[in-house]
Amino acid sequence: MSSAVSRLGAAFLLAVTASAAQAATYYVATNGNDGNPGTLSRPWKTIQHAADRVAPGDTIRVRAGNYAGANFETSGTASRPIVLQAYPGEIPAITSDNPETPDGINLEGASYMTVKGFTVNGRTRAGIRAVTCNHVTIRDNRMDRNRYWGILTGFCDDLLIEHNVASRSVQQHGIYVSNSGDRPVIRGNFVYGNSAAGIHMNGDESEGGDGIITGALVEANIIHGNGTTGGSGINCDGVQNSIIRNNLLYDNHASGISLYQIDGGGPSSGNRVLNNTVIVASNGRWALNIQDGARNTTLDNNILYNLGSYRGVLDISTDSLPGLASDYNAVMNRFTTDGGDSILTLAQWRQRTGLDAHSFTATPAQLFVDASHNDYHLSPASPAVDHGATLADVPTDLDGVTRPQGAAYDVGAYERAGN
Repeated sequence: MSSAVSRLGAAFLLAVTASAAQAATYYVATNGNDGNPGTLSRPWKTIQHAADRVAPGDTIRVRAGNYAGANFETSGTASRPIVLQAYPGEIPAITSDNPETPDGINLEGASYMTVKGFTVNGRTRAGIRAVTCNHVTIRDNRMDRNRYWGILTGFCDDLLIEHNVASRSVQQHGIYVSNSGDRPVIRGNFVYGNSAAGIHMNGDESEGGDGIITGALVEANIIHGNGTTGGSGINCDGVQNSIIRNNLLYDNHASGISLYQIDGGGPSSGNRVLNNTVIVASNGRWALNIQDGARNTTLDNNILYNLGSYRGVLDISTDSLPGLASDYNAVMNRFTTDGGDSILTLAQWRQRTGLDAHSFTATPAQLFVDASHNDYHLSPASPAVDHGATLADVPTDLDGVTRPQGAAYDVGAYERAGN
């Protein structure tokens, strides 16, 4: 019996060793040749050549230089993902579209894949696109001045988009997560200057699926200067049971964070908006825009302000009021339930709804170190210090500082260290 077990163990070890041995690391460089074996000393020349030959478990490392885009259709697996990444310490640039779509890097049904470390500017449609896939990671890339989107995804479950720069999309959004893709994580991105929304999540019922994005986590993003043609800093259409936390939004020219239904398969309900700092530009709309039956929303520990003379904290439709929980927010005396036709002070809002008993009014000058220079860390005397509720879902702040640092949680995206 022991001999048989030993033989079985040896066979298993050989199978595992053989499987691991099949994984390869390939190299691409501008001075390479697609007739080479793709080694470090004899690299391939094009990323597309690598895309056509990659297998589960393989890694492609791309040296510095300018490259045509590439279309990937091969998936990795949970234990053997495919990785497309910049060579350590170098930044390759995608300077033309891939052969199949008007995008830079395209993942067409390619699941369990990571794209890391590229610059993708000026593409015809999107810098990086990933559709009909799952478990895709898009990390540490820079996308600037692409015609429609920096990053576009569709029907992509369990997506991770983190630590990217998505800037100055000419016609639409910085990051667009669409088409019923569930459990996306959008974390630590720098999203600025895009014509429409900074981050847009849309269930797109007309495109198929249930039209609902569920279980999203949008956290620790810095989002500013978006929306000159419309579109919120964070747009949610048909997004449900998700968390939006520790984001800094400033100088956006439409709304700050919007929960609504236009193309989604249902209202944006059951969402939690926690410890965000939202300072809307003087020509912008409301810090929070909650419409179309977006019920059961939680709003806690947020700083919400509009620098203009009319719009303010919250525009919420009456059909979105059921189940609303809101407290411990730093606000101004401007709330509305009718699109701004009438304005409620904080006291009137409390009287009407029974909410925000511990919320308080404050100006940027009272709250921040230097709002005029976009430093939205809390000043030592800020009324937001130690004024928040304890939230198990927000254990750290935008900078990764553990909450709380003082007697209680601070309000807003930043916890003041050394309270």
